[in-house]
Amino acid sequence: MLLKRTISQLDIGYVCPDRATELGQLGYMQWLGALKPMAHYREEAMQAYTAAMPFIATSPAIAVFCDLLLASMRVPIEPLPLALPRKLRRGGARARRAAT
Repeated sequence: MLLKRTISQLDIGYVCPDRATELGQLGYMQWLGALKPMAHYREEAMQAYTAAMPFIATSPAIAVFCDLLLASMRVPIEPLPLALPRKLRRGGARARRAAT
């Protein structure tokens, strides 16, 4: 199930607020992209929120993910603040070699 994978990918403990926002938004987009075409959105969103809720206190990225789920169910409907992460160099080959 992709929801469990998304939650486990986001549950990495404390990260800075900017990184938590990036990860939470990416997690939401990953979860949304995996929904079946005829899925009932509100039910799926509530299931995802219920599954992720126990991790909110220990993972800021999951807190962002949950906030997006709740915001997506508000009435009236408003655009969600979603964006792809900024492009940054993360060390390239030298960092990959150092990690092994």
